[in-house]
Amino acid sequence: MLRTESREHNKLKEDTETAVLDMTSTAEPPPPAICRDLFFQRCLWCGTPAYRRSFCRACGATTFTRERSTGAGVLVRRNGQAPLNTWFVAMAEGFNLICQVTGSEPVVVAVGARVRVVRGAAPRGQGFPLVELTYRATSVERWW
Repeated sequence: MLRTESREHNKLKEDTETAVLDMTSTAEPPPPAICRDLFFQRCLWCGTPAYRRSFCRACGATTFTRERSTGAGVLVRRNGQAPLNTWFVAMAEGFNLICQVTGSEPVVVAVGARVRVVRGAAPRGQGFPLVELTYRATSVERWW
């Protein structure tokens, strides 16, 4: 009869079991790192900026370069209900994305207000990128 287990195999098995026990004994996982950087894509063929696209809207190419955004933008349109406080944001680089405005009440936020990125990449399953107001829109700057 063949013997499949060896001494080295048993030692490796014991080491992995103790590593698993050490990992499960910690009470809380480490908090996710806050990423203030917002990255976007730029088409290699035509130079059109985009955010999380699989192909270019202008030319249909599938090759992009990844670039860091300055994080500045302007609120264009509300998306959904006021309590969620989500907006379409036109970024300075020329692409649009949906963000959640933080740090102010939904009543204060208006179209044309300038924003900056607070958290660019949301942890998995925790919503949109976060932005905060840097300059409130006056009644003359509003679109309505």
